[in-house]
Amino acid sequence: MKTKISKLANTIRYVIAASATLSAVSVSSAFAQETNNDEPFEKIAVVGSRAAPRSIADSPVPIDIIGAEEMSRSGNTDMLEILKGTVPSLNVHTNPISDAASLVRPANLRGLPADSTLILVNGKKRHRSSVIAFLGGGINDGAQGPDISVIPSIAIKQVEVLRDGAAAQYGSDAIAGVMNFVLKDDSDGGSLSVRHGEYYEGDGASTQVSGNLGMPFTDDGFANVSFQYKNSDATSRSVQRPDAAAFAAAGLNVANPAQIWGSPEINDDITIFGNVGLDLGNDKEFYMFGNYSERDVRGGFYYRNPNTRGGVYGGTIRNVDGAATREPFAADPGNPTTEETAAINAYAAAPATILVGSLDGLDQQLNCPVVEIGSNGLPNQTALDSLTAANCFAFNQTIPEGFTPNFGGNITDAAITIGTKGEFKDGFADGVLYDLSGSVGRNESQYVIYNTLNASLGPNSPRDFRPGKYIQLEKNFNFDLVKRVDAGLYEDMNVAGGLEWHEESFEVIAGDVASYTAGPLTSQGFGIGSNGFPGFKPDAAGVTTRRNYAAYVDVEAQVTEDLLVGGALRYEDYDSFGSTTNYKISAQLHLTDELSVRSSISSGFRAPTVGQANVSNVQTSLDGGVLVDSALLAPTNPISIQLGGSELQPEESDSYTLGGVYQDGDFFMTIDYYNIQVSDRLSQSDKINLTDVDRDALRAIEPNIDSFQQVSFFTNDFDTTTQGIDVVANYSADLFEGSSTFSLAYNWNETEVTKFSDITGAFKVKRLEEDLPQHRGTFTWAQSWENVSMFTRANYYGEYQGVHVDYDATAITAGSAVTVDFEISYMFTDEITVSVGAQNLFDQEAERINIPAAQGIPNNNWGGVYYETSPMGFNGGLYYISANYNF
Repeated sequence: MKTKISKLANTIRYVIAASATLSAVSVSSAFAQETNNDEPFEKIAVVGSRAAPRSIADSPVPIDIIGAEEMSRSGNTDMLEILKGTVPSLNVHTNPISDAASLVRPANLRGLPADSTLILVNGKKRHRSSVIAFLGGGINDGAQGPDISVIPSIAIKQVEVLRDGAAAQYGSDAIAGVMNFVLKDDSDGGSLSVRHGEYYEGDGASTQVSGNLGMPFTDDGFANVSFQYKNSDATSRSVQRPDAAAFAAAGLNVANPAQIWGSPEINDDITIFGNVGLDLGNDKEFYMFGNYSERDVRGGFYYRNPNTRGGVYGGTIRNVDGAATREPFAADPGNPTTEETAAINAYAAAPATILVGSLDGLDQQLNCPVVEIGSNGLPNQTALDSLTAANCFAFNQTIPEGFTPNFGGNITDAAITIGTKGEFKDGFADGVLYDLSGSVGRNESQYVIYNTLNASLGPNSPRDFRPGKYIQLEKNFNFDLVKRVDAGLYEDMNVAGGLEWHEESFEVIAGDVASYTAGPLTSQGFGIGSNGFPGFKPDAAGVTTRRNYAAYVDVEAQVTEDLLVGGALRYEDYDSFGSTTNYKISAQLHLTDELSVRSSISSGFRAPTVGQANVSNVQTSLDGGVLVDSALLAPTNPISIQLGGSELQPEESDSYTLGGVYQDGDFFMTIDYYNIQVSDRLSQSDKINLTDVDRDALRAIEPNIDSFQQVSFFTNDFDTTTQGIDVVANYSADLFEGSSTFSLAYNWNETEVTKFSDITGAFKVKRLEEDLPQHRGTFTWAQSWENVSMFTRANYYGEYQGVHVDYDATAITAGSAVTVDFEISYMFTDEITVSVGAQNLFDQEAERINIPAAQGIPNNNWGGVYYETSPMGFNGGLYYISANYNF
């Protein structure tokens, strides 16, 4: 804990020093005081308009608002899970074995990747995470979005979800929509909350302590501070793998289960958020807000079979003539030549052996004893015992049972925004509202991997490694002006304009030497680097920076009493790939006092991140069910270019919506259709298996090319059309001698890949189109009496594609399911409330793995129980108890 406090102090000093250099500090979405209204159908939104905040019923674009009370009722402490239960078009997956995606989970709004949704805090752009989801399950492959999980619900007054393209208003990343997290701004009072929960299975216990305190900041301001501290145990939804069970039966000391499918362990997850405002008089104010967050995450990887894992236990094969060779590859696997067929048949007929290396060097490897694998699955013990005398080595001597790496990291996140806003009172600018702001945000991920080895170091390999760090740093400056202009319309026209400057840098810091070095056994077929996640080499380390600036104009006019029209135009210029101009037009027409129709049409873009354009990494992935080393290379790497890569360009989008709003007394309903066409979509390519021909051609570029079985890179390779319908309805009434609120939300979403090449691959296309359910819905009933309140929600998930280990042979169509959440609270006093509840109350089971019999693969081949694409998660029911003290 002392280390974390020291790091907190250093980070705060860094952020304050950086903020002190800001001479102007991001666009404010509104210049009027935010309105807090607890009435369910008069909630006020700041996002989506640069005019005064308006009721969501009077917005020309669809907006969801989730208030603090609703967030507090969720059985989950993760902000992503809270939002998933309220916004049906938002999908969040639990990632059990997904490299960095298990550290920062991606979220998908309207079927688009995590970095297609712009995240704001108090209307200011939030920096993205340093974590890139290398194994993102199709839709999120390569996504690099902000880390929403660091935002604690106790710090939030409300969350505004704009479900519409907004790049012309806010810039890059707003193709799917915008989420704005509005921080609490109370100047007095506060709350303290303690919550403990555990899954029905008896694991995954989590304890959270959180608090919020509002204080006066002189007589004219506020200082609102929130904190959250929590720990979560890991979960396991696993069974023993058949190969591990066979080794255990043969006498090896293999863990049961050898491989864990479950949520990772999270330790010392601490977050501090602050929000400060000060009235400077004369219609001017100062504001400042920011955060510091840190957590340690640790999860599982794939089990390394002690006979077959290439580069560690397997890889050298003895043919019948006793010569050493490696597994042959056909130039065209679907049509091997006669010579290739003969080599493949000889390989298949050869006795199975383990990988043996000579400690005397490559020229002595053929003098090492051949260690064949017996019918019991174990290496011949006599031959194994003879290795030491011959100065030879095999990992079966030191780790005979195989091993399962644990992957994790330390994630730190810090940000600060400082600004001033107000109204000019004289001169030519009289009546003009202004907002001048600057912000800096930093996210660092320090990776660790345990219980693995660098095979090329042989018996001298350590077992734990620090593969390096990624650091994302962003700076924003904004200056914005708003003026109400008399244009002879029903109301004064709102005209806004502004300038923005943004700098983004992505830094790679090399890992410890043992995590990446090529040891003395490299040339004998042993793998390089910490197995599972090799360290970042010094030649891959460094900082890459990109800058861009933007100018925008935004107009909104109440043309008549019944017609609202808006338009926005934004020009943005990047020093890497050039400029882009985007527009948006929106309108709402009231047909009657109760019914209105609304529509929008817009263009948009998403700039490739600096990390996506420059990152390289080596990871372990499954190819046809076999563990292999896969290299992710920069798109401009010569190897990537030879395989079809090129410099990244922005995604471009065109979208339109058409919907209606109906409000009559206590009943409120919206229906909105959307259509989003994205061209040149940016994602990680399919993993390209290297042939001998490829290796021969690439060996001059990369001398260690033989250690890679696959290569991938980021690319703009495919186009998509996503369409859907959102339905939201609310009704309030006095029922059952109390107050009742009913809410219904439904989403239909369909994505079609309209253009792609072999670089993307047919299976990834199938994942993009079918992994997410097309139908999602929630029905909520909230009931309150004098001292008792109750909350229940039914969640519907439609059919989806069940995929296991990212392998097409495992894919099935999984059935629909319904889960129920429930909470009941008792107010002992005006200050103290105790709640008990459950998420997935009836323990609805996720779809069990059921691989088609024709594939000939056991369901538990990799130790999993449930498909990891389950939209409701796979951990089952969770119960919890919480106590809250308000003061």
